[in-house]
Amino acid sequence: MSDTSSGNGKVVVNRAMSLDGFIAGPGDAMNWIFDFMAPDEFPEIAAATGAFLSGRRTYEVGKRMNAAQERGSASSGESYPSSGPEFVLTHVPPELPDPTVTFLTGDIGEAVATALDAAGGKNLEILGADVATQCLRRGLVDEILVYVLPVLLGDGIRFSSPGLARIDLEPLGSTRSGAVTILRFRVPK
Repeated sequence: MSDTSSGNGKVVVNRAMSLDGFIAGPGDAMNWIFDFMAPDEFPEIAAATGAFLSGRRTYEVGKRMNAAQERGSASSGESYPSSGPEFVLTHVPPELPDPTVTFLTGDIGEAVATALDAAGGKNLEILGADVATQCLRRGLVDEILVYVLPVLLGDGIRFSSPGLARIDLEPLGSTRSGAVTILRFRVPK
C-alpha cells in the first residue's frame, strides 16, 4: 500500500469512461476516446505518473492497437505522453518476452509494491478493469481519476469487474475541459 503522507507516489486508477460506465467498447475498442480528448491533453497527470500496472488482457489490447496503428497507440504517434516502466500482472507470462515490459505472476499486493517502488516517488497508474478491481478489493488504491466522455457505448468493458463491494469515495474535485468532465476521488483506507 502506498504512503501518501510522506510524499511518495500514489496508486491511481486513471481512465476515460463513457457516460454509461464503459472504459472500452465492444471488441475492446478504445479509439472512441480520442473523438473527445487528445492523448496529450492533460500533461500534468502524465508528468505525475512514474509506472504502470495492468493485466494481461489490457497488455494484449495495447499490443493489438500498436500493431494496427490505432488512434491512441504508441505506433500511431498520438499515445499518452508519459514514460516509466510497465508491469503486467498475469498467471502465464508470454512465451516470447517483451523487453519493454516486466511480467509479474505473484500476489496483487506484491505487484503493486514492486511497480510503485519502480515509479520512483511518482504515481503508479493502474490500467484495466480486472487489475483495478483487485486493487480496490485489497484497499491498495489511493485515488480514482475518471474522464467522463459524452457518449453512450451501450456495451463493452465496464469500469470495474463484477463482484466489487460498495466503496464510498471522497470527492476531491471536478473540472471540465472541452467536452470532458474530470472527476477525482480519494479512496478511503
